[in-house]
Amino acid sequence: YGFINTCLKSLVVEKYGEETWEKLRLQAGVQDSFLTFEVYKDEITMQLVDKACKVLGVPADMVLREFGKYFFEFCKRSGYDHMLRTLGGNLYEFIENLDALHSYLFWLCLFFPQEMNAPSFRVEKNEDGSMHLHYYSDRRGLCHIVPGIIGAAALDFFNTEISMKIVNQTEEEERTGKKEHIVFLVTQNPVFPYKERNEFSSSPQYPVDSEKQIENQLTKEDLEKAKSTIGDKGNSVCPVKKSHWKTLRGIITLGKGKLLRGFDPVYPKSLWIDTKTFCNGLPFHMVFDKELKVKQAGVSIQKIVPGLQTMGICLDHYFKIIHPEVPFTISSIQKFINSQFVFQTRREMMPESWKERPMLELRGQMMWMESLQCMLYLCSPLLRTLHELEERQMHIADIAPHDVTRDLILLNQQRLAEMELSNQLERKKEELRILSKHLEEEKKKTEALLYAMLPQHVANQLKEGKRVEAGEFKECTILFSDVVTFTNICAQCEPIQIVLMLNSMYLRFDRLTTVHDVYKVETIGDAYMVVGGVPVPVPTHAERVANFALGMIMAAKGVQNPVSGNPIQIRVGIHTGPVLAGVVGEKMPRYCLFGDTVNIASRMESHGVPSKIHLSSSAYQCLKYKNFEITERGEIEVKGKGKMHTYFLIRNKTATENEIMGRP
Repeated sequence: YGFINTCLKSLVVEKYGEETWEKLRLQAGVQDSFLTFEVYKDEITMQLVDKACKVLGVPADMVLREFGKYFFEFCKRSGYDHMLRTLGGNLYEFIENLDALHSYLFWLCLFFPQEMNAPSFRVEKNEDGSMHLHYYSDRRGLCHIVPGIIGAAALDFFNTEISMKIVNQTEEEERTGKKEHIVFLVTQNPVFPYKERNEFSSSPQYPVDSEKQIENQLTKEDLEKAKSTIGDKGNSVCPVKKSHWKTLRGIITLGKGKLLRGFDPVYPKSLWIDTKTFCNGLPFHMVFDKELKVKQAGVSIQKIVPGLQTMGICLDHYFKIIHPEVPFTISSIQKFINSQFVFQTRREMMPESWKERPMLELRGQMMWMESLQCMLYLCSPLLRTLHELEERQMHIADIAPHDVTRDLILLNQQRLAEMELSNQLERKKEELRILSKHLEEEKKKTEALLYAMLPQHVANQLKEGKRVEAGEFKECTILFSDVVTFTNICAQCEPIQIVLMLNSMYLRFDRLTTVHDVYKVETIGDAYMVVGGVPVPVPTHAERVANFALGMIMAAKGVQNPVSGNPIQIRVGIHTGPVLAGVVGEKMPRYCLFGDTVNIASRMESHGVPSKIHLSSSAYQCLKYKNFEITERGEIEVKGKGKMHTYFLIRNKTATENEIMGRP
């Protein structure tokens, strides 16, 4: 169910981070979030645990034990703190009532839907103060969660550290079906003295074996003092404002500060209730002997199952045990006598009027009467809603006025409506989360597309509706390139061949802009323009553009000329100088560069040589001491500029080809 998987996710995220959870869930092949009250396959939980062991490099028993501790804290944080605290006054009582808690949650349909089967616990005291905890479960391999949960509860509620070790592990044959049956030996060690214990508990918490030690310490003199104290003070020692525990201490706290703990009930010499009143007052009780023969039954259960009016019939002919899953024998019932028992009527033994109705279930407590050698089953109908009551054609009046089942049915009707609303809200929340995630992904795609067209800071300003002012850059390096004989290639090829050739070339060049961190300004036909030092000024703008240019020459060798089948040849021109940069246009706005530097860089390209990188004198001045091999071309006539002294960039003396191309 979702609560367990959500807790497991919370543990991984809290202790190891979101990245670890993402890696773990992808390996397990499960979704990112789980609905709290939704039922999920057990395989999902087992898969998550298995992948957690591999990802974290931790053995399964340690992962499960840590999960058990965290699950206890997660339950407390989720609002079940007080419910857990009130299960028992010591660890024995706490464990003894875990099945009752599961039964209650099942009754409310909070955790365990009809098709699910919760684990079961049975605890036995040993003479040395230790306990044997019997754990039964349909789900094999999860037993190591138990020490984590029980250990955390013992430390938090009872200030007791415990050690738990497995002393027996079998497939249980006493219960119906094959179940995992683990027996733990539990030993306790109190952490703090009584006075330092957590005041959050509703009553003093003593270790199971400490009560005898306290009683043994009491002397006859102490007892006499206690008696005289009670005799002298009478009722005056019980101020109204004191809690029941302060009142108790006021009566039986002795001079030496020892607390007398003991209670002996008083029973009447004979039972002051007649048989008829008993059967009417407890309308759903049954008494049966060792042979399961019915000796007595309440009036309401007789009305529903008329066969019970024949005393001496066998109870297992009319009922089967649903929980705990044990054979219908006195010995099995006695072994699990501290558990709540759920009986279900057998369809074949019910009156004709019941044949089409859902079978009645009873839930209650077993009590062994040693003197009569009989078992008393005190029970009530197990009904969750008014709808279930109507399905069985029963009425509130069929349930005894003192039975809280009447109130719980009415309360749960509202509770189920609230749960359904909560489930709907949780589903809507999950849908919104998924939509938000998809929206965020689409937003990132849109931003990536926008940032490919404009510098990031410029794009952000435009998104915010701000006007982008033009900026002046005192020094930057601009590169132009084009394909040699591109016009002839276009004349001899199909348009699609030209598109494929240019796309192959530009994909390579675009990757290099990322490798060398230069900004791609634009492409027009076969012309490719990049700049270094714009829009973010950097002192290494010339070196970046030079390395990018060397990469372009290498990358062009991998692009095929569709006419000749040989690698294409490109010309590259580079110039360094000042520019003005800004955004122009509202429809498809572009980040453009303006100034004479752009013109000279373009002239370096157009007056260049195939497969060569043509440098202006200003670009040469920036690179001559930067570990580049450069040769002098000399003076050439440049259109519109007259004579210019230019150079060729040959190679980077310190960088390898793989480094230039950005390959590992």
